[in-house]
Amino acid sequence: MELTTPMSRAPIQLLLAHEDGLARAGLRALLEREPDITVVGEVSRGDEAVAVAGELRPDVVLMGLELPGLDALQATRLLVAGEPSAQVLILGSFGSDEELFGALQAGASGFVVNATKPAELLHAVRSVSEGQAVLSPSVARRLIDELASHPDRHRPVPERLEELTPREREVMGLVAMGLTNGEIAERLVVSPATAKTHVSRAMLKLHAHDRAQLVVLAYQTRLVEPRRTGDHSAPTTLLAAA
Repeated sequence: MELTTPMSRAPIQLLLAHEDGLARAGLRALLEREPDITVVGEVSRGDEAVAVAGELRPDVVLMGLELPGLDALQATRLLVAGEPSAQVLILGSFGSDEELFGALQAGASGFVVNATKPAELLHAVRSVSEGQAVLSPSVARRLIDELASHPDRHRPVPERLEELTPREREVMGLVAMGLTNGEIAERLVVSPATAKTHVSRAMLKLHAHDRAQLVVLAYQTRLVEPRRTGDHSAPTTLLAAA
């Protein structure tokens, strides 16, 4: 049987959308050095990102938070609706919790702060292209702290979870704890394929675009109790899929 290695896979098709020309040039130079990433387009406005994504069908859209035209949240919402296979990774500094929750609810697969190191950004791009959800530690802490401080502020209708089977609720809770499909399979003594199926069904029933939205719903509905987090040394909080 032939094994598929990262180098043998098709390159990640990436659309770069950033409001700053100098930052865009630096990002493009960084990304194009990687043999498994191809920058298929470059835009400076949110409306352009939506239009070009419809034409090029990228795997990942790396998007600056301060895009003119359509802002990043509006653009993300339209991108996810029009190109559900495209994963949106937002780069920036969130000025408010509304922006943070808005990005997740709009369908962003992850967001990293501007101070992210190049290697960490590349790792984030590769991760979201594989269906994983990526949060910079400071963003993850802010999300958990907000949910802990205001448990009902963004809480969805409780009946939404009634559509899930007990096993799907259990799996959703494990996803929110950061377990991979393989780890979930080990915990529940099922096959990885079965674990993946439970995750996919939970996402489908809850209309969650990706695992990031599933995690937020788990905390919002109190399926998992949020805890205030301390400082972490890991560069990126990764909610893995595999």
